[in-house]
This record gives sequence, C-alpha cells and structure tokens, in this order.
Amino acid sequence: MESLYLLIPVSVLLVFVIGVVFWWSLKSGQMEDLEGPAYRILMDDDRAQPPQDGTQQTGKRTSVDADQST
Repeated sequence: MESLYLLIPVSVLLVFVIGVVFWWSLKSGQMEDLEGPAYRILMDDDRAQPPQDGTQQTGKRTSVDADQST
C-alpha cells in the first residue's frame, strides 16, 4: 500500500512529461510529412547505370568503378 504513495505521483509526472514531449514534437514540425520519406525510399533508383562509352559491362570492377563507388 505504501508503494502506491510513490507510484501514483511518479506515473502522473511521467504522463505529464510524455504530454510535453508530444506537444513539442507537434509544434516543431516533426509530424508534418509522414508519407514523404516512405515514398523517397520506394522511388530510389538503385539500378546500375549503363556505361557511357557503349561497351558492355562485365562483373569485374575496374579502378574507375571503385573510385566512383566511394
């Protein structure tokens, strides 16, 4: 029973802190664009680009490819 004297005020304080953090995130614009990042991930073009000089690409990496990937 005595633990309730500690747990009730701590839980009320915790709810208040969570409410303040949530209010701050709403006012600072953290939740304005929820769909944009998801679409950017889906529409990201990860396919390899064809070579510009017209030659076929092999599985071997050249030093030029290694320099461009870093």
